[in-house]
Amino acid sequence: MTFSIHGLAVARGIAIGRAVLVASSRVDVAHYFVKPEQVGAEIQRLRVARDAVVDELQRLQIDMPKDAPHELAALLDVHLMLLQDEELTSGVVHWIKTRLYNAEWALTSQLDIIVRQFEEMEDPYLRERKADMEQVGERVLHCLKGTGPLVTQAKRPQRPQQELQLGDTDVPLVLVAHDLSPADMLQFKQSVFTGFVTDVGGKTSHTAIVARSLDIPAVVGARTASQLVKQDDWVIIDGDAGVVIVDPSPIILADYGFKQRQGDLERERLARLRHTPSVTLDGQKIELLANIEMPEDTAAALTAGAVGVGLFRSEFLFMGRQGHLPDEEEQYQAYRRAVDGMNGLPVTIRTVDVGADKPLDESRHEASHLNPALGLRAIRWCLADPAMFLTQLRAILRAAAHGQVHLLIPMLAHGSEIRQTLALIAQARHELDRRGVAHGPVRLGAMIEIPAAALSLRLFLKYFDFLSIGTNDLIQYTLAIDRADESVAHLYDPLHPAVLRLIADTIAECQRQGKGVSVCGEMAGDVAMTRLLLGLGLRSFSMHPSQILAVKHQVLRSDTRKLAPWAAQVLDSEDPAASLNP
Repeated sequence: MTFSIHGLAVARGIAIGRAVLVASSRVDVAHYFVKPEQVGAEIQRLRVARDAVVDELQRLQIDMPKDAPHELAALLDVHLMLLQDEELTSGVVHWIKTRLYNAEWALTSQLDIIVRQFEEMEDPYLRERKADMEQVGERVLHCLKGTGPLVTQAKRPQRPQQELQLGDTDVPLVLVAHDLSPADMLQFKQSVFTGFVTDVGGKTSHTAIVARSLDIPAVVGARTASQLVKQDDWVIIDGDAGVVIVDPSPIILADYGFKQRQGDLERERLARLRHTPSVTLDGQKIELLANIEMPEDTAAALTAGAVGVGLFRSEFLFMGRQGHLPDEEEQYQAYRRAVDGMNGLPVTIRTVDVGADKPLDESRHEASHLNPALGLRAIRWCLADPAMFLTQLRAILRAAAHGQVHLLIPMLAHGSEIRQTLALIAQARHELDRRGVAHGPVRLGAMIEIPAAALSLRLFLKYFDFLSIGTNDLIQYTLAIDRADESVAHLYDPLHPAVLRLIADTIAECQRQGKGVSVCGEMAGDVAMTRLLLGLGLRSFSMHPSQILAVKHQVLRSDTRKLAPWAAQVLDSEDPAASLNP
């Protein structure tokens, strides 16, 4: 019987094939008590398993193919760092010594505690880093149980009696798993699988990031997919719609087979646009920038034809540091790699956007639990810890000596915050001058992601060279919707009249004052929104590199003279979604 499973669309395209299932190690973990005299042996068993996984990941790094995405190497570094984190090991040892848990039980108990800490983080990118900790735990559990990595466990099913007519004599396979780690993804690249589905994950999870880099059709966050799909089922993965169709009828198979071929042709056509200037039919030059997570992502940005980096998230440097934050030199080297990687094109570095998850004292930590989205995060956290903030500012200013750098400040809302921030930037320059360290000029920008900021544009534009609209948070705060809360996620609406009004007013005010403005949230890379944003006057979009060519295609077909009056009508409509197509 045909049925569908809905998840999140994270990597475009369609994959059709037989399902290969891999189970989570945490589903079937042995729970038993050891004797006191067995504690030492159990701890040694844990350390041997951990070291074996470290060796495995290091071998994967050494043997990594030249064409592997840069993201994979960086993500393997993150997993190695987490594996060697003393908090994980000491916590597991604690359970073994004090509770006499066996190693597997102790490991899952400690993982539960650490994962809960990640779940309390407000920032969605950082919150989804809990998957990295779970994936690290999975690999150690596999080693403790004597099984191999997830992808290598997956076996090709028996050839079905009914052949699928896809022009290939081999039966295509898709992978269905609870989750996939970066190491699994590396092996996935070398495997026979043409797409994958996972129960967990979000649009900013590492699984999603790597899937987009590999251009593999994928759906994540499909909840119970690994329980509902049976081994060897025919499965269609619609990475564009975020839908998984199980046991499709011949008519549905034929329809998606056609869509799959059309998608392949479309990607070939888009690839030919890489070096085409991004100009509308009426001659408007449109700036298409890339959002990147790590310095190595600059290669993908250039390959996609980006004319700069519109958002470089610096959070990757602060992840999993457990109290020992990156020093100035480490940050400077990372920012410089990004600047050098863009070959003279501008790089916009956003200062660290974390906070509630890294409290400065216990009282603030408890308060942040009430609603971390409204707590001590982003610039609030930076201003509460000026020493940490100054370290980052000095590193960014030093990187600016090597190329065009724009400095972007997140979550500003108050004039006092603006003045404090500017004073600290000036102080950072003074400290570098005093040390005789080279630094360069930067254009200063502020993110508009709080309604209060969108309603205080004249104040912001008095101090900043450009603004960047972070639509993800702007929608969340305008509509009082927690994006991570599934019970209200259906109310998260980028086309809500109030949201569109704030965006339109921000663009218009920047144009009046001759200041730059871009959109760097999900809306920028959504081709369904491209014409509307163009009609509202936007001329700078920043998105994941994989989305640039599709957005460019829309730009090349657009006439802003015709789109402007239509966009004004959409803006005044009670139901903008109903009139989205011009």
